[in-house]
Amino acid sequence: MPRAGVSTSLDTNGIRSDFPGLVTAGGEPWHYLDSAATAQKPQVVVDTMARALGADYATVHRGVYSRSAEMTLGYEAARRRVAAFIGGAEEELVFTRGATEAINLVAASWGGANIGAGDRILLSTLEHHSNIVPWQMLAERVGAHIDVCPLTHDGRIDLDAAEQMLTPRHKLVALAHVSNVLGSVLDVPRAAALAHGVGAKLLVDGCQAVPRLPVDVAALGCDFYAFSAHKLYGPTGIGALWARSEILAAMPPYQGGGAMIDKVTFERTTYAPAPQRFEAGTPAITEAIAFGAACEYVSAIGLEVIHAHESELVASLRDALGQMNDVTLFGPADSAGIVSFMIDGVHPHDLGTILDEENVAIRAGHHCAQPLMEHLGVSATARASFGLYSSHDDIAALVRGIERTKRIFG
Repeated sequence: MPRAGVSTSLDTNGIRSDFPGLVTAGGEPWHYLDSAATAQKPQVVVDTMARALGADYATVHRGVYSRSAEMTLGYEAARRRVAAFIGGAEEELVFTRGATEAINLVAASWGGANIGAGDRILLSTLEHHSNIVPWQMLAERVGAHIDVCPLTHDGRIDLDAAEQMLTPRHKLVALAHVSNVLGSVLDVPRAAALAHGVGAKLLVDGCQAVPRLPVDVAALGCDFYAFSAHKLYGPTGIGALWARSEILAAMPPYQGGGAMIDKVTFERTTYAPAPQRFEAGTPAITEAIAFGAACEYVSAIGLEVIHAHESELVASLRDALGQMNDVTLFGPADSAGIVSFMIDGVHPHDLGTILDEENVAIRAGHHCAQPLMEHLGVSATARASFGLYSSHDDIAALVRGIERTKRIFG
């Protein structure tokens, strides 16, 4: 809930002007309702990245000349900014290519060292493929087993069931903080307590949470937290893994190359401390700096305000769709910024195509969550997802487009 005295309303007209991508080529408003896939970028992030790639550009960590030193300071300042955004410390944050690579890093490095034959990994029915496939690959390689926690009737991860399922053989629990399909929010502190109660570690996929909810990894109690920049109004090609410092310190390298070493000889190589140990090669310098700028932009607005704003939009859209007898809504009423639905007799892909003609952009498909689609009994859903720039005008345009689609399909 917002703090006392904090406004829950956003000047979306003013905010939209910060985002050059929210207009069509003809200069009309573009009703972008696909922020869960990737968020639009504010001009300050675009400008920051352009400046880093242009006038300020140099390599980091290697050059003895002044611009390289300045760029190194900017890169490491971005690390501190991103870490602070989720309540972590800079030495606990590894830059990756995205949340997918962050999860793969944990599976290959920590998982390879700590999970063996007969051990168990607990996932849930609603996980994104990126939080399923790396664990399957690890399990197949070492002979571990994967268990799947069911959902409650309204689409939340059933932690009561998880409590009954967990055993001392479980070494890892990996769950989404916010479902990318249903918008349901995980009770992370309870999940952490359950995992730690049997000696397991908890990894949280935070991709959909960090743009919508205040995140404090210390308060959450998790061991790993993975997220991407591009869903947080930053650039593609970069994300982050936060992990407890003592866990990172004990993890072997993920990839070999430059920048992650202490000393190399043909007889033996020693490695740099974390997080540099996990950042082989020349890093995504400009992307990291723009990632930091995105965190600053979101922090200036306030995640409590953003969450309240998106919650209001979710309630409004669910109310409008709930009045249509031929629409099925998925997920809980208090979903975080995401509404998935189906229209009787209309495939989501057809709906998305017709809405595009109305300058409305939604997602249609399985959303990289095919096991969840099977659980829901559908092959795909239509998904509208909000960002801090979304407004009731976007909802009105979506509803008009849905009504037109239903007329077309009779």
